[in-house]
Amino acid sequence: MDKVALPAPSEIEIKAAKVPHDIFLTNLIMNHILLFTGIATFGQQYMIFLVLVPIFSVLLLSYTFYRASQVKREDGEFAYIHWQITKRWSRLFSYVLLLLATVSLLGWLGNHYLGFMKEAVYALIGGFGILPTLISVLVLIVIESDGLHHARMGTLPKWAQRRFLGYEQPAID
Repeated sequence: MDKVALPAPSEIEIKAAKVPHDIFLTNLIMNHILLFTGIATFGQQYMIFLVLVPIFSVLLLSYTFYRASQVKREDGEFAYIHWQITKRWSRLFSYVLLLLATVSLLGWLGNHYLGFMKEAVYALIGGFGILPTLISVLVLIVIESDGLHHARMGTLPKWAQRRFLGYEQPAID
């Protein structure tokens, strides 16, 4: 396929392309790191407020999915591609959060109905739920920061150029 040059994005397109990355980074940093840590440091009596973290996360992820499906390629290809980039990583993060919820539910069921020790349930949830979530949050922060950098510079990652614009890898002789 012929390489079609993407015209340099305007300032308005760059601003529009930064929005999805800002939303996702807000979810990762402000919600999953700062809000979680802030509430957890207040002690046992405030642990009920930790329910705000998944509520905010589901709201932000839902908004990202909704907006990514509503943005039109004809309105601005550069912003469209950046919404799709963020949608890709948001989907991965949704799967990680689903894993955490599933492991937590299985741990609770094991404790209440199968008589698992509380410590074993904590180890199960921590090792198979919380640890992958923490690692994915940190990795996704780096990935989305790179996406935000590309949006600010008016460029696209190489994988996005191949996927959305049909650019091919040059053949290595």
